[in-house]
Amino acid sequence: MWGHLGTPGTRARPAAGMSSDLDVFVGNTTLIDEEVYRLWLDGHSVAEAVARRLRGGVLEREGTSVAVLQSDTRDHYRTFQMLERLLHAPPRLLQQLLFQIPPERQALLVQRYYAFDEALARELLGKKLSKGTKKELDEFDNFKRVFKAVEELRGPLAENIQQLFLLPPSLARDYAAIVFFANSRFETGKRRLQFLSFADFAACAQSMMGHWSQGALAPEAAEPDGDLPKSFLQDLKELKVLVTDKDLLDQHKSLVCSALRGKISVYNELEANFKALSRALVNVGGKLTHARDVRDFFVDLVEKVIEPCRSDKWSPGDLRLFLTQYTAAPRNLPGFRHQALWERYMAAITACLLRMYHD
Repeated sequence: MWGHLGTPGTRARPAAGMSSDLDVFVGNTTLIDEEVYRLWLDGHSVAEAVARRLRGGVLEREGTSVAVLQSDTRDHYRTFQMLERLLHAPPRLLQQLLFQIPPERQALLVQRYYAFDEALARELLGKKLSKGTKKELDEFDNFKRVFKAVEELRGPLAENIQQLFLLPPSLARDYAAIVFFANSRFETGKRRLQFLSFADFAACAQSMMGHWSQGALAPEAAEPDGDLPKSFLQDLKELKVLVTDKDLLDQHKSLVCSALRGKISVYNELEANFKALSRALVNVGGKLTHARDVRDFFVDLVEKVIEPCRSDKWSPGDLRLFLTQYTAAPRNLPGFRHQALWERYMAAITACLLRMYHD
């Protein structure tokens, strides 16, 4: 019997005068074959994995037999099955002594185990991940496991996920976005939103958590970051004065148009449609105290801001310049007393719109 294919080791030799056709591999390190691990993660049976390895030319590379390849693959599969319970709580993988796995290999096992297909995650966004999840979502065990582990924890969501599951920062942020969307139940399935990818929504979630979450608003409170604070959403109603007060609306328009005259290609369209655009931007936030309007947040941004700007042939650069001046201008409005709240609100809105403004 051989040890894992393609790995160095020591073979036991038969004593003088004895014959043996048994080779034994001796070692104390658990060996991980990345190709077999990928096949196991993809759900292939041992027979399917062996067939794929054969097609890949492993016999020629290793100079072995089909029987040894089958044994090797079964051995790897048994190891992965025993490791799986530890992968459900990765810190346990570091603490256990049964499997001697180098740290870099442990990191690979965890990262590959929790990696996911973005197209699949795109379909999942906004759906509930708790115990009541629909039957067809039962296969998304990793999403539910992460959600359950962090839903009540205080502090930054991505950092909590990274610490609990030992994920790379980028993957932890993606899981944080999934949890954030599951909590707020944002609508992502409408036809007019289909041009947006998982990466687009994840970037928006990170910006919203970074500017609107409890941790961003009051780090000392150390509240969970997975929900938008009700007090903040209630305060956003105060911003409506920018569009309900005619004098403030006119002054805001004057300041923005003066700053952008000659600098954007759609100046005439901006001047003609400023008030409608401003009402759309302000009212998106003013309605977020209602669960239904929270769900429609991205629908509203597309329908009331992105699509009108596309219709008027705004370039991404035009939109960026406009949002920059639009956010800054209220500093010079004497009757406006909510500048800090306004800038925090617009920071996330701007990041979302610029990320979403593509074909």
